[in-house]
Amino acid sequence: MTQPDFATLVSRWFQQHARALPWREPGVTPWAILVSEVMLQQTPVVRVVPAWQAWLARWPEPAALAADTPAEAIRMWGRLGYPRRAVRLRECAVAIVDRHGGQVPDRLEHLLALPGVGTYTARAVAAFAYGQRHPVVDTNVRRVVCRAVAGDPDAGPVTRPADLVATEELLPVEPAAAALASAAFMELGAVICTARSPRCTACPVESVCAWRASGQEPPTGPTRRPQRYAGTDRQVRGLLLGVLRETSGPVPHQRLDQVWTDDVQRARALAGLVQDGLVEPVGTDSFRLAGDGPSLPTADIAT
Repeated sequence: MTQPDFATLVSRWFQQHARALPWREPGVTPWAILVSEVMLQQTPVVRVVPAWQAWLARWPEPAALAADTPAEAIRMWGRLGYPRRAVRLRECAVAIVDRHGGQVPDRLEHLLALPGVGTYTARAVAAFAYGQRHPVVDTNVRRVVCRAVAGDPDAGPVTRPADLVATEELLPVEPAAAALASAAFMELGAVICTARSPRCTACPVESVCAWRASGQEPPTGPTRRPQRYAGTDRQVRGLLLGVLRETSGPVPHQRLDQVWTDDVQRARALAGLVQDGLVEPVGTDSFRLAGDGPSLPTADIAT
């Protein structure tokens, strides 16, 4: 089997079986694709779809978001998780306006220079928004390539430079076909070649899959240890942000004290929110979402 044959098999399957996701529709803007890629990081598709639609209804282009406050971005982000992404996405919008005239850049080096845009996101936007030939490697793609080509049951939790090289070798030379293949590899890993219960009999490359031929079973344990949420600083941060999102302007410290009984952990979580640029002190005893009002003297935060 030659390398283009692998991409062709998966691309044909994708064209017939791909999920109907709104950011895959014809005419979707590069900005909309960038927003989808940021939201999809560590967040299930089912939660992202309504948030993505609401976000773009309010801020259909970078300039609209850049003109709004970080506080409104945080509010709009809601409970998608990892809310620092909302602030970074707004910073990204500001940079797009300042550096690129309000248009998402199409050159990989310019995408990589945007705030909060890393290796995966930059290549995903270049491929899916502009039809360029770049290896777009997430957990799903690494698993597909590792199994089908290398014959190993799992690729591990971290993307390495070798993963980019291995994936690029599978891409067709023609840019549009390569972009299609990148989307197809990702979809195959998300819905067929899953980590624990792969549906090999429905896979378009089952007959040429090195892992399938080896007869190895899927790993029985998790690739990475599941992150605990209950009782963690993440949970406390979420509770504090929930109060601040629902309030316009400063919130007294006493109101925030009610969300968690452990004073030390609550103070640590609040200090972390301030450090991450999500929350700012107001006066001597209140807090608000970042940018949610005029600049005022700040307070010291106990840690």
